[in-house]
Amino acid sequence: MKVLLAEDEPILARAVRNVLHRAGLTVDVVHDGRAAVEHLRSQEYEAVVLDRDLPLLSGDEVCRYIVAHHVSTGVLMLTASVTLADRVAGLHTGADDYLTKPFEFPELIARLRALQRRSGPRTPPELRFGELRLDPFTHQAFRGGTLLPLSPKEFRILEQLLRAQGGVLSAETLLQRAWDEHADPFTNSPRVVISTLRKKLGKPWPIETVPGVGYRVVHT
Repeated sequence: MKVLLAEDEPILARAVRNVLHRAGLTVDVVHDGRAAVEHLRSQEYEAVVLDRDLPLLSGDEVCRYIVAHHVSTGVLMLTASVTLADRVAGLHTGADDYLTKPFEFPELIARLRALQRRSGPRTPPELRFGELRLDPFTHQAFRGGTLLPLSPKEFRILEQLLRAQGGVLSAETLLQRAWDEHADPFTNSPRVVISTLRKKLGKPWPIETVPGVGYRVVHT
């Protein structure tokens, strides 16, 4: 899951980013509303964690932009206000969910997972293909009945391939979906991660290279 975090408090933004990374999410961070819109124009995100009180462009204005231009992107609004009127006003701008500061990190992750299930094309809580089974919520992946000891990056790559259900994903697509904005577009990281992922999945390899095109999962 790729998330844009728009939060103007650097310490909180850093803490949230670290927690989401540990949960296996890919996170880009911005500190004002104008930067959030610029990122949304150039990147695809499944969800935006949006502070309502952003500088330069308010969270409400960013939310309206998302509703108008990115209908499949879920919005989780953050606010320091505890009043019902404020929460209702935030939801009226088009936010899908609302979380009041201070909040517990497990609840934030659970709400983002719920947004992922509701936003865009419906996907089952568990992803399955052949012997492979992956649960984004518990962050566990299996081949047959064997739990796979995957790194966060390997997990995200496998998740994207399973979501494609046999469709071919290019290295560029995997970079966009499974790496953050600082990834080098000319890196060979997808090839390296897939190589280590194959070793952990074991033979016969369920990930196939399509020469000159990309990668896909296959039945073994």
